[in-house]
Amino acid sequence: MRIIAIAGNTFRECIRGQILYNLILFALLMILSAFVLGQLTLGYEDKVIIDLGLSSISVFGTLIAIFIGIGLVYKELERRTVYALLAKPVRRWEFILGKYLGLLFTLLVNVAIMTVGLCVILFLHGSAPARGYLHLFPAVYLIFLSLALITAVALLFSSFSTPALAALFTLFFWIIGHFNADLRQFAVITKSAAVELISGILYYVLPNISNFTAVDSRNVIQSAAYYEPIRAAALGWATVYAVLYSSVLLALTSAIFSRRDFK
Repeated sequence: MRIIAIAGNTFRECIRGQILYNLILFALLMILSAFVLGQLTLGYEDKVIIDLGLSSISVFGTLIAIFIGIGLVYKELERRTVYALLAKPVRRWEFILGKYLGLLFTLLVNVAIMTVGLCVILFLHGSAPARGYLHLFPAVYLIFLSLALITAVALLFSSFSTPALAALFTLFFWIIGHFNADLRQFAVITKSAAVELISGILYYVLPNISNFTAVDSRNVIQSAAYYEPIRAAALGWATVYAVLYSSVLLALTSAIFSRRDFK
């Protein structure tokens, strides 16, 4: 119950944030612009709309996860509300988990709003077949899983650094996570045992965002745009990876936060 209460309070705080509404509005405008651009591409209108629409959901969802996630813990410390909260029978790991779930639910609502906006644009355009809508949801689900992982990364850095540094570190992890799969290829090219060892460690330690952006060597967004199905096994593996990696990050965040002295 304590975790749910903290999550609910976090959700209410997030939806009152000005930056949240600005990002959602800008994302919806990007989706609307995809409709306009679709009019200029004869025969590929729905594909352009889906491509730009899902890309907008991914990019702006990531911005929401980073810029709100980095302030979840810092704001509580700055306003000193964490002192009163932790004075109650609330364990510090419950505080971290509640904050994470609250932001995760905020992201779920925002992604749902943007997805509905994309579906409305497709419906108004009228060129997408019924099955085209069905292929959107697996892609949106994978985008949401990537946002859940990035949220855990942002929360980790926010537990011991300033918002500026936390944003920088999280953005760095997000960028390098898209090229994680290239680490193994780099080790093969160098033909060095030391480089291969280091690359192997980094490959498993750093987040692998490509698990959510590429399936069977094909971009997930492009697969949705061309109405190609995404294998259930790939969705299952992505879910397991996101849950396990996020759980490790949350455990590490809780351990760091538990060692902080608030006296």
